[in-house]
Amino acid sequence: QVQLVESGGGLVQPGGSLRLSCAASRTTLTTYAMGWYRQAPGRQRDLVAKIITGGSIDYADSVKGRFTISRDVVKNTVYLQMNSLKPEDTAVYYCYIVVLTSTLSDYTYWGQGTQVTVSS
Repeated sequence: QVQLVESGGGLVQPGGSLRLSCAASRTTLTTYAMGWYRQAPGRQRDLVAKIITGGSIDYADSVKGRFTISRDVVKNTVYLQMNSLKPEDTAVYYCYIVVLTSTLSDYTYWGQGTQVTVSS
């Protein structure tokens, strides 16, 4: 159905930056929201940031002021600019999209995940 392709992960030193990208395969359905979750070893998957179409942007307290989420509406691509990275940011990052059908039913689709490692 809706495929999300992530890119931009990698290994970076503390204090460095990375930019994650997530492109949706189709735009035939209305996009309600896009965003990012992350999951560290031994931890549950937690919300990092989300952007709601025509609405608000939310960040986890741990990343606010360091991360910026943005969306290219035409390309239906969401980005996560990560600055001042810390070892605690090490995780697999998953993007997601919430789409609406003609009946306004919502469905969530996930990207494959991209590894972000912050280490000295």
